Amino acid sequence: MDIEYHLIRSDRRSIGIEVDREGKVTVRAPYSCEKKRIDRFLLEKENWIRQKVKLQKENAMKRQEKREMPEAEKKYYRNLAREVLGARTGYYARKMGVTYGRISIREQKTRWGSCSSVGNLNYNWKLVLMPPGVLDYVVVHELAHRREMNHSAAFWKVVATWMPDYKKYRKWLRDNGNQF
Repeated sequence: MDIEYHLIRSDRRSIGIEVDREGKVTVRAPYSCEKKRIDRFLLEKENWIRQKVKLQKENAMKRQEKREMPEAEKKYYRNLAREVLGARTGYYARKMGVTYGRISIREQKTRWGSCSSVGNLNYNWKLVLMPPGVLDYVVVHELAHRREMNHSAAFWKVVATWMPDYKKYRKWLRDNGNQF
């Protein structure tokens, strides 16, 4: 196979493939895994890898072509995000019966939200540029971490309790989030 990749060995049990935002391929494998087994695995996944690399490179080009937002406009949206996300977080926290700490508005490259172990929430200000259901999904997702600090089946059950159609918003974010 002629796909260039970076190999990282660790204590993991299985082989994993990761294609980053620029289309670079990283393979993670157990220390005990023979190179022949890794090569066979990559051959089996070759079509998926090539599709993913192509998609990520296309998305990287789109990101480069995207117009840069003026700082005054970013400031406006950050303030709007602080207001809207604060209100939506309060609303859902009351419904879900959970508490949270500080809310921070940021501009992460790869995350829309996060929840720390002490309950501080971080949101990406670009959420206010997306459909309202997507913003609500991220809020519910982060608040669900106040009940389940992982992505187990129990976690997704909490999300589904408060947003039964969360999968369509999650898919929208996966399919369209890179445009923001």
